[in-house]
Amino acid sequence: MSLRSPLARARGLGAAHNGTHHWWIQRLTSIALLPLLLWFAISFASLAAADHATASAWLRGPINAILMLALIAALFQHMQLGLQVVIEDYVHGHALKFVALIAVKYGTALLAIAAVFAVLKVAFG
Repeated sequence: MSLRSPLARARGLGAAHNGTHHWWIQRLTSIALLPLLLWFAISFASLAAADHATASAWLRGPINAILMLALIAALFQHMQLGLQVVIEDYVHGHALKFVALIAVKYGTALLAIAAVFAVLKVAFG
């Protein structure tokens, strides 16, 4: 016997009323990361012996710059969601949990902005 109403079970809402949104976003970012990381690994391997000018020219290509920005967005979103779950599961003090969650959100956002800035700086000279 469940204490949840049939409507709550149908909506999939948990105690925080977020439902499965967090879970879905983490799965979608992991699916997006599969081809992006494969592309990045192949590209990185092909540029292993390249000099700085060649690597910069590679990143100036519109397809490469766009894929790199997509990789950055998916990677940092996925990282933030994963760290959030770890903090929610293993940090027990409410104040410490709150501070850690804020630090993770702002820290990952700051790192993502720095990575996007670096790509745009190289891509546009």
